Amino acid sequence: MTRAIRIGVDVGGTNTDAAALDGQNVLATSKRTTTADVTGGIVASVCAVMAEAEIEPEDVLALMIGTTQFLNAAVERRDLQRVGVLRLCGPATRSLPPMIDWPNHLRDMVDGEAALVGGGYEFDGRPISPLDPGEIRSACRSWAAMGITAVAINSVFAPVKDEMEIHAARIVNSEIPGVDLSLSHRIGHTGLLQREGATILNAALMGLSKSAVDAFQSAFSALGLACPLYLTQNDGTLMSADLARRYPVFTISSGPTNSMRGASFLTGHADRIVIDIGGTTTDVGMLVGGFPRTRGLGAEIAGIKTNFRVPDVHSFGLGGGSVIRQEGQRLTVGPESVGHGLTERARVFGGDVLTATDLAVAAGFARLGNRAAVADLDPAFVERAFLLMKSRIENAVDRMKPAPAPMPAVLVGGGSILVDGGLEGCSEVVRPPHFESANAIGAAIAQVSGEIDRVVSLDGKTRDEALAEVIAVATNRAIEAGADADSVEVAELTETPLAYLPGNAVRIAAKAVGNLAA
Repeated sequence: MTRAIRIGVDVGGTNTDAAALDGQNVLATSKRTTTADVTGGIVASVCAVMAEAEIEPEDVLALMIGTTQFLNAAVERRDLQRVGVLRLCGPATRSLPPMIDWPNHLRDMVDGEAALVGGGYEFDGRPISPLDPGEIRSACRSWAAMGITAVAINSVFAPVKDEMEIHAARIVNSEIPGVDLSLSHRIGHTGLLQREGATILNAALMGLSKSAVDAFQSAFSALGLACPLYLTQNDGTLMSADLARRYPVFTISSGPTNSMRGASFLTGHADRIVIDIGGTTTDVGMLVGGFPRTRGLGAEIAGIKTNFRVPDVHSFGLGGGSVIRQEGQRLTVGPESVGHGLTERARVFGGDVLTATDLAVAAGFARLGNRAAVADLDPAFVERAFLLMKSRIENAVDRMKPAPAPMPAVLVGGGSILVDGGLEGCSEVVRPPHFESANAIGAAIAQVSGEIDRVVSLDGKTRDEALAEVIAVATNRAIEAGADADSVEVAELTETPLAYLPGNAVRIAAKAVGNLAA
């Protein structure tokens, strides 16, 4: 009899973690160094948990992965495609061209020229002007001559009505066969420039997403796994590998979310501060109802303003691989990190770089490598460095707390060996079992979601009819992403009357969540 094992994987800058779960039971966890090709570290981690828990390939129901590849590509300005931008707007919005608020270096790298053509809608779904197929075909011929292979399509008020974007996509696809298309009504919410920025960034990452997902699937096939592959999203839920190819921006902040969801699972607490210390960075956030508190104004990624939701997390450069330097009386810890080179470059592993892990070994917080290699460190110097690290963590906790009173905290991540004892601002600090692999556990327990944010006119329809329409779209998107249709429930539903707009307008946002289909 086969088991229904879920394996979660989280790929960090230093380590790749894996965890195998059977229902609510953690069977095995593994931590391996992230390899330069990423795939090697994943294979090693998955092999380790399967061997430890004696898992056969046919026992694995699904494999879920969280990755920083797409975020790193945006931040490091690499592996990005040039994008043709098609805005359907008629005479409206032309005073603010696409990418006007982007950092210059990113705009110059991604911009494949923009075409502002006839089309678009008013808030109530009335056309601003008819779609102009001739203008679209002309833009496509120009992009084809430039070698453009990705196009972002953004219609004014696309979340209200998506027909023009879909029609424009058909035209673009006929003119540039095989083009990577990114449509704004599936990417962002209301807010023209932010939705457009997210749509363009998504298009720029689609080439990388296809190659990355193909590589992951090849690795899993080599392991003998025939199960589906999912990627974790920014909100802690899953999307299928096929959807991840088309919507890489939805996975761009999944790492901190996985850790926070894992912390909730491991402790059984739904409302806590979570401090996740990895090899490169520390992430501090708030659990609310078992999910990360989300950022109200949307994400800013590599200087690009977007309007999809991400966890409200304060991240800074402190981890086990952080480089320690002292120049005169000035002591610094990070933000530079040796990353996945920790086991080669840190002093306790035979290297010549003093890292935070070396200090943890010297202080007796951890038993790793060769302690004799750090026996020469002055105890006063080590204590001073740890006080500096502790102060930075405490400042981050104060920044994220909703009130001044102390709150309980959960400490996770392999780098949490850097914290010994309590923290100011925290009523208690708990380090649960399997704390070092909370990120992979968070990936393994993820559910599947679908969401929508739409402005609706109540002229000609009732409030209940409008709510039912929006909920149906969110539910269908969850099922499309891989949720069991019978398990899908509405997790969030908000209504905001828009008194400044005519037509009895209301903004409705819905999120549906379901269990992974077997």
